[in-house]
Amino acid sequence: MRPGRSPDAGSPLDGSGPGSPLIDTISHARSDAPDYFTDSEAMPAAMHDTAAVPPADQAHGLRRLFAGAAQPAAPLHIALVANPHVAFGGVVLERLTTVLSALDQHTLVVDAADSSPPPHELAALDLRECIEPLSAQVSYLAARGLPLRDVDTRGSSARFLDRAQQAAPSCGVLLVHASAADLARLYPRRALRPLLLASEQPQSLTHAYAAMKLLVLRRGLMSYDLLLAAAPGSRRAPAIAQRLASCAESFLGAALHDWAAVDPASDVRDPPGVALGALVAAQLQPSADAAEPADAVAPPPREREPARAMSLN
Repeated sequence: MRPGRSPDAGSPLDGSGPGSPLIDTISHARSDAPDYFTDSEAMPAAMHDTAAVPPADQAHGLRRLFAGAAQPAAPLHIALVANPHVAFGGVVLERLTTVLSALDQHTLVVDAADSSPPPHELAALDLRECIEPLSAQVSYLAARGLPLRDVDTRGSSARFLDRAQQAAPSCGVLLVHASAADLARLYPRRALRPLLLASEQPQSLTHAYAAMKLLVLRRGLMSYDLLLAAAPGSRRAPAIAQRLASCAESFLGAALHDWAAVDPASDVRDPPGVALGALVAAQLQPSADAAEPADAVAPPPREREPARAMSLN
């Protein structure tokens, strides 16, 4: 994915500051209004409390008027666990954004993996200057190393995602590509189902399992999806997914919810496939426990994994 340049996002207008013509007009109209009620006892009962408490400032009425106005929906998050043993990470990201665009989602790709490009020099000041448009519905933020720059005293980097969201307020999905350790910092309490990445190479499957184990221990996340970079019709792909699911259940108590294969040789014009589309659509559905943030509690320890637990032989 090759970055381009994004214009600065506009700032909202504020009509409630000192000297605002709108506020001056309201204040003048209020001073000229006749006093219909000179005795608090003559007021209707429903107005007693309102009259007894003066407005906090001149904009108090406006804030009450627009308090119920619809607020932009918070973006959805997809956490893609980086895997250095998968040589086709860029293809996987492209396939995911293709599906999200087909679902009419505007996506910001936050690429914080070790393989991502270095961040823009202005990343510490204004992330808007660092977001690059790739298409009408996809933007890209090179974010290698940025989660660690925003880590707080509790080990959380969630503030970085807040900054990214504020820099791209129109995006409906944040697709975050990062290592398991960075994802544990970025999502200290959010309920989500991480998306593991692997290929047909044994090292990649071992790394995917290790990433799952880290997230189970640090975050208590017990449900995962898997993207498998494999040729169409690969006879090994189902066995690989089954092996990972079996080890996750046997040694971590975790579940592999779903998996889909991604053709590493696919063209950008190729349809992404039904299985991948269904997996991404399910990722966008709110989980039953989304309203109750997950606590980072490790599950009870299990028996030690055998040395060749993830062997494909």
